[in-house]
Amino acid sequence: MIKQSLWPRLRKRFILHLDPVLLAALGLLILTGLVVLYSATDGNWSRVLAQVVNILVAFACLWLVANIPLHYLMRTALPMYVFGMLLLIGVALFGEVSHGARRWLNLGVATIQPSELMKIAVPLMMAWYFEKHEATLTLKNYFVAALLLLLPVALIARQPDLGTAVLISASGFYVLFLAGLSWRVMGVLLAAALGSAPVLWSMLHDYQRHRIMMLLDPTQDALGKGYHTIQGMIAVGSGGVLGKGYLSGTQTHLDFLPERTTDFIFAVYSEEFGLLGNLILLGMYLFIIGRGFIITANASTYFTRLMAGSITLTFFTYAFVNMGMVSGILPVVGVPLPLVSYGGTSMVTLLLGFGMLMSIHTHKKLVQT
Repeated sequence: MIKQSLWPRLRKRFILHLDPVLLAALGLLILTGLVVLYSATDGNWSRVLAQVVNILVAFACLWLVANIPLHYLMRTALPMYVFGMLLLIGVALFGEVSHGARRWLNLGVATIQPSELMKIAVPLMMAWYFEKHEATLTLKNYFVAALLLLLPVALIARQPDLGTAVLISASGFYVLFLAGLSWRVMGVLLAAALGSAPVLWSMLHDYQRHRIMMLLDPTQDALGKGYHTIQGMIAVGSGGVLGKGYLSGTQTHLDFLPERTTDFIFAVYSEEFGLLGNLILLGMYLFIIGRGFIITANASTYFTRLMAGSITLTFFTYAFVNMGMVSGILPVVGVPLPLVSYGGTSMVTLLLGFGMLMSIHTHKKLVQT
């Protein structure tokens, strides 16, 4: 009797709030990442085991967030945003400089990168704000929400960290779009952005302008600024239809391919598994994105619809930007391939987002009743 009654209690407390379909898809993609990472590190088990530790920590965060009811999730929006902004201001004033960028804040016991927190805090805050004004939305509310987005983006771009600024801008824009921002207003904003392009260009750092120029013609500095783009395109193209075979990528194992465990791990995968492998990988990403859209469509409140849609579309942006920059159709902006590239911070941030998706999906019946 004790054993029979224990499982239902454990299932209700620890398992019920995990979406098994989404969890299985995430697990398969992460397992693929570990397989590719082993090849990218030339069989370095210590690096692979370090990534396993990152994954375990990230899944613990996913489980924790998935078990947080929605009303508690909403309550964290304002304090998390304010805390994140204070940390970004602290970075601007007292942050540590490394490789020409001021992105890290030393707290004594640890050094953190506050911009990663804002990937969750910004869309959460914007969704909370729109929830509070759902009944009386006006253009003024969209303007305030845009300010909530632009303030952290400006601080992050100033560090400079263009990749993170792009991702946070995308996540905030998706909240604005899903909240019903009219196409006319978006058209005006696009025209204003295009008109201010010369001003924005002058505000970019030299290396950022070089990256954009290398996109147009990487061969003008093939051994310098254009090296990453050229080697990525060679690796992707040389894989052919079926690839060169696992552990047999020449660009990877002859050390031509830079940043092959992080930003350019997609090139490692493409060279060894070819077009067929890429189609399978794209299928896994599309399945996860599709599941996210299903959860978004079935969300029970305005806040959860905005949050679920933003998380799903931001995940798509991660994958699209990384594959685009490795393939040579987008500038190199330092965005990892989601759930595949080596790194603990991005893994935790992404699985925190998916934990929120699972909370939105599994707690909706409680909200409805």
